[in-house]
Amino acid sequence: MPSCELNYAPKEGMNFGYPYCHQGDYPDPKLGKKHACSEFTPPAEKLGAHVAPLGLDFYTGTMFPEKYRNQLFIAEHGSWNRTKPSGYRVVMVTIEDNMITSHEVFAEGWLQGGAAWGRPVDIEFLPDGSMLVSDDYANVIYRISYSGQ
Repeated sequence: MPSCELNYAPKEGMNFGYPYCHQGDYPDPKLGKKHACSEFTPPAEKLGAHVAPLGLDFYTGTMFPEKYRNQLFIAEHGSWNRTKPSGYRVVMVTIEDNMITSHEVFAEGWLQGGAAWGRPVDIEFLPDGSMLVSDDYANVIYRISYSGQ
């Protein structure tokens, strides 16, 4: 606790609770008595504790199948201080009519046997529709493409 969160901000001036409330329903241990979590806009999606979502982008290309188009991809850098690590992957958040309908793993493998060999940082899409994922642990950039097979 608390979970990292994805917030939807369609207008200016929205308040998601920090530093008084985390993940929409968890009062901060020190500051939470100053405001109730119900005073703030809850997150659109809880992503999990300590996954460290650092980079995100919407897929607008045409290389990947239709189900990936206009969906949100998030690079989860991963935890560093947990007994059971979390994150270390790229997830896809499916959005329909401005509502999240699913949150699923798109690419993983940077965590092997509880040890990290890589940590995704950010996502960019190339004009050909392929995805670049930067990794600040292995000091590389991966290119993910789709060949239709």
